[in-house]
Amino acid sequence: MKTFFYIIFFFSCQFFIADPLNAQVSNTAKINPRAVKMYNEGMTKATEDRFDDAISYFLQAIYLDSNYVDAYLSLAGVYGQIRKPDLSVEYYEKALRKDSAATKVYKLPYAINLAGTGNFDKALNTINEYLSNPKLGEASRKAGEFRKRCFEFAVAQEKKNAGRNYEFAPKNAGDKINSAESEYLPCLTIDGKEFFFTRRLRGFDEDFFSAKWDGKDWVKAAPLGGNVNTDQNEGAQMISQDGEWLVFTACNRKDGWGSCDIYISFKTPQGWSEGLNLGGKINTDQWESQPCLSPDKRDLYFASRRMGGYGGSDIYVSHLQLNGEWTTPENLGPQINTSGDESCPFIHADNQTLFFTSSGLLGYGEDDLFYARKGPKGDWSVPENLGYPINTIYKEGTLFIAADAKTAYYASDRSDSKGGLDIYSFILPENIRPNKTLWVKGQVFDKKTTKGLPSAVELIDMNTKQMISKVQTDEKGNYLITLPVGKDYAFNVNRKGYLFYSDNFFLTNHSPDSTYEKNIPLQPIEANASVVLKNVFFDVNKFDLKPESEAELDIVVQLMNDNPSVKIQIGGHTDNVGKPADNLALSNNRAKSVVTYLISKGIPATRLSAKGFGETQPVADNKTEEGKALNRRTEMKVISQ
Repeated sequence: MKTFFYIIFFFSCQFFIADPLNAQVSNTAKINPRAVKMYNEGMTKATEDRFDDAISYFLQAIYLDSNYVDAYLSLAGVYGQIRKPDLSVEYYEKALRKDSAATKVYKLPYAINLAGTGNFDKALNTINEYLSNPKLGEASRKAGEFRKRCFEFAVAQEKKNAGRNYEFAPKNAGDKINSAESEYLPCLTIDGKEFFFTRRLRGFDEDFFSAKWDGKDWVKAAPLGGNVNTDQNEGAQMISQDGEWLVFTACNRKDGWGSCDIYISFKTPQGWSEGLNLGGKINTDQWESQPCLSPDKRDLYFASRRMGGYGGSDIYVSHLQLNGEWTTPENLGPQINTSGDESCPFIHADNQTLFFTSSGLLGYGEDDLFYARKGPKGDWSVPENLGYPINTIYKEGTLFIAADAKTAYYASDRSDSKGGLDIYSFILPENIRPNKTLWVKGQVFDKKTTKGLPSAVELIDMNTKQMISKVQTDEKGNYLITLPVGKDYAFNVNRKGYLFYSDNFFLTNHSPDSTYEKNIPLQPIEANASVVLKNVFFDVNKFDLKPESEAELDIVVQLMNDNPSVKIQIGGHTDNVGKPADNLALSNNRAKSVVTYLISKGIPATRLSAKGFGETQPVADNKTEEGKALNRRTEMKVISQ
């Protein structure tokens, strides 16, 4: 049995039991009285949600009288209720064979459970038969037409995905994570070394747990240290990619603004801090829940039922400002939100792929999982359904996808569960994967004093000039920034009073498995301080600036505007290929091209100078291609401040 869950699991409303008083199919006068007694006992147990007992009584009724059609129908209904659609289908079919006329109104739940087994073609044919009944009431016809749309969608998806060889094979996370209690809402740090989740203790008390990876296996999970766990419920948590912030939901607290609010906790040397309510911009007197931070911690996605949305629950985003305040949340708009419920937002480590659930977008039944990708201008693509068997006829919930873009985690009560809900992992189909994401981490420090420097670290798409991520280091200058594979990036580190640092990552045409560590010395702005502009590019033997150079040169413009008395020299350098005189002229023209660009952006010419050095100042051996590449460079040098 495969099911997604979110804190509480919801049964689909398809428990169809024949009412012996009002919707009787069998003539009880012709049924074995002992069978009728067993059936009535089963009905009582079913209404008390004691489904195992109900099944036992219905089976006894069938054993005592094999023609007791109501018992077959009710048994099929209970199996549908406990999400065993294969058994539900079996007993509906037995009932239909025994009395096809009287049982035709049960073709709706029969069709639903056919779809539950993945037999969408037969489910569609069955629902068409059901809808052909001219005596259907308005509510029954409406329910049937909804299921028909779902089954038509499912059949179309099967045709679309024909030929794809995908096996859905969830793997239990093991007894270091799972226990006899219920575990759910899994999430990991980007390096995969710490696993966070919620555990429901004693059936009601929700607390946060984590497990650390020792290189071979998970160390047995333990409650989060510090003050984030309380004697009240904490739930719907998501860890930031760097493992430093935890956002979560808590309900009916004294400092709350409404029923359920969003809180944040910070990792400290003493453990996790007490949850801090994010205040009246994020929270309202309505329901807010299911928060998720972007990998750079600048955006907070969450679900809310606040006034002014498109439906019941909508997805919103708020942006963290430089002063530490969150902006008024923005609705993600009609491309994502519908007149139904959208919830469970998860933004992947690539900071571009958003996963969420929706009851308003066409799918397989109830809430389905969808994804959308963020475009260069921040707009969202048309949401795509994750497809069967990840989506089913049941209500789906939260999903977490690791940085490798293929490993997904969710909670379910599968047959190998260690008790209640367990956490499982599975491999995503290739066609719905986000971008594989590497990361770079290190420390920013003062080149002279080696003291760590709080700084801004930026990652910019060279092609679109779109800022992919911007993170603020901690007080000691430590940072972590994500690198989605498939693009070329300019990497910049900035701090007022210092020359910025630049680097690049070319990931369009190759996908390395390694991550990066870069410890970055920043130079104070002073005479003779210099920095290589690593993201200024020219074609071979040409001096026209390539468009992807502009993102970095715009940072130089900002540096000059922030320090209006600084004067700089742009120096051009080449390798030793070709004639020295030609190299000198080429380097001089390239330097002039940079100066011309800066002037076009409003920097006075009196603050700028250009000089070509040709091949006279190599920084590496020209005998190798790597050395030659290092020697072909553009430098910025402070002349005076």
